[in-house]
Amino acid sequence: MSWRYLKIEDFCSTGSGGTPSRSKPEYYEGGDIPWIKSGDLKDSKIYDANEYITAAGLENSSAKIVEKDSILIAMYGATVGRLAILGINAATNQAICNIRPDTTIADMKYLYYFLKSKFSYFVENAVGGAQPNISQGLIKSLEVPLPPLDEQKRIAAILDKADAIRQKREQAIKLADDFLRATFATMYGNPITNPKKWPVHLMGEIIEFKGGNQPPKSDFIFEPKQGYIRLVQIRDFKSDKYATYIPQEKAKRIFEVDDVMIARYGPPVFQILRGLSGSYNVALMKASPKENIRKGFIFYLLQLPEYHDVVVKNSERTAGQTGVNLELLNKFNVPLPPIYYQDEILARLARIEKFKEKIEISLNHLEIQFLSLQKRLMGF
Repeated sequence: MSWRYLKIEDFCSTGSGGTPSRSKPEYYEGGDIPWIKSGDLKDSKIYDANEYITAAGLENSSAKIVEKDSILIAMYGATVGRLAILGINAATNQAICNIRPDTTIADMKYLYYFLKSKFSYFVENAVGGAQPNISQGLIKSLEVPLPPLDEQKRIAAILDKADAIRQKREQAIKLADDFLRATFATMYGNPITNPKKWPVHLMGEIIEFKGGNQPPKSDFIFEPKQGYIRLVQIRDFKSDKYATYIPQEKAKRIFEVDDVMIARYGPPVFQILRGLSGSYNVALMKASPKENIRKGFIFYLLQLPEYHDVVVKNSERTAGQTGVNLELLNKFNVPLPPIYYQDEILARLARIEKFKEKIEISLNHLEIQFLSLQKRLMGF
């Protein structure tokens, strides 16, 4: 059975989108055209959008309709290299490259799984500091191994079945996260109405937010070494595949495993993260307790929609990217329960977190098995 190798540009059409002017409310209000941003790409199929634009917004920008069953790949920021398949006709912003294969040459799902296997390649070839990016040129020049079409479809069908099992584990983790947030919200109460009558403080009075720094790439190494410390970036909270290390003396901002970290830039902006340690770059900031507040309490407090959704909505928008408005964050009113009650909440959450951890271990095993299967089937 003969395989051939073609570049993406040899058998696919590609393009990108645009962002209608934010200063023109008529480009967004009442819109019925799904508008996909790079933060919406989560290695799955997209059937709906978080934001819509109007026909006027489409006509007066570089945004354009992309057909259903196109492959989307994120080119900017923390989600660089992430994929999705469009389950609907939709417009996209300029941070997304859309790809449509000639279906007489390549099966769309086979190509999707191949591109998914190249995630590390895209990340490693991204350029830029806090907001790394890849170009359409890099994507178009990528060489794809193509067996006969029937074999491509057979491979894609096998990977679909394996991926469905993995997705069920991911869904279980998402449900556990939802339950954690709901439990915290129930025990804490609404921070706007403050039904439990906790004393109110400005967020900036009880939490210190400190941004990271960006050492030059010339200092980077990619294996652990004595005298070096890990430089953590947003993407590292999802995978250890791209660990980077810098000289200990160049580490200006240090954090520990239980520290609460915030993704300053997006998409998606204002991710609340923890679980790693090392030095952190400019795309992250640390949320540290000043007084009378536990780190674990901060972790869940910042995820409450009364704070989180407002920060996201008011983040500064640039070319497909967003940034946390720190002044807004510091001015939030925060009802603060006493330490003993914070500890009660955290003890309840710890039991749910143990259950979630078991699912995460299972998912890690499945992902290793999936990658091994993919390599065998695709011949690399």
